[in-house]
Amino acid sequence: MEAFSITDIGEKRRVNQDYVFCEVNPVGQLPNLFIVADGMGGHNAGDYASRFCVEYFTQKIRSGKNSSPIPLIETSIKETNEVLRSKAEEKTELEGMGTTFVVATIFDRTMYVANIGDSRLYVIGKEIKQITEDHSLVEAMVKTGELNRDQARVHPNKNIITRALGANETVEPDFFEVSLEEKDIVLMCSDGLTNMLEDKLIEKIVRENDNPEIAAETLVREANKNGGKDNIAIIIISLKKR
Repeated sequence: MEAFSITDIGEKRRVNQDYVFCEVNPVGQLPNLFIVADGMGGHNAGDYASRFCVEYFTQKIRSGKNSSPIPLIETSIKETNEVLRSKAEEKTELEGMGTTFVVATIFDRTMYVANIGDSRLYVIGKEIKQITEDHSLVEAMVKTGELNRDQARVHPNKNIITRALGANETVEPDFFEVSLEEKDIVLMCSDGLTNMLEDKLIEKIVRENDNPEIAAETLVREANKNGGKDNIAIIIISLKKR
């Protein structure tokens, strides 16, 4: 397995509120661990939220005794949410902070994924497939038929998310179990990438670059060339080493 992670402030923002964790070696009971978090909140609160949640969550994973990934991840996410909300109550400048959170771990050819918010996980195999579902206002509108995909991409409320760590007293992640093929590539990212580049272009860039580092850096460069309106976070995981 080979993986590379990168975050970039983009062309318009003054603070990078995206945070990633990328480890191909064991983390506690898990054989590897990958996280993308996209923080929200005024004046550094989003920056604090994403970094804190990734660091606290990974600490809980390292100390966790449960070898079953879903219960371990779920318990750790829920405790992270509780502690983040406590932190928000301690300082007025952190009030209302939150973060998206997408987590993955791979056992041989089975990947376990948890998701909150609109950061995404894709598998690029025979085609590009979005595994996670966005917890966003526009996604809800697409599901009810009020919008189509093209309209959703340019909707003025596309950044409103309906679930986040820190938003409520309880948090309910979505979980996915995915069977992987040897040649599959896993892409995790914040919406700073997917709002700037369409899925087909993302797929093309990843396929053209065997090296995860070069692929990730190329995606960042293209997203910024396309406007770079938000922070960008990317993790690319290749199941086989070159």
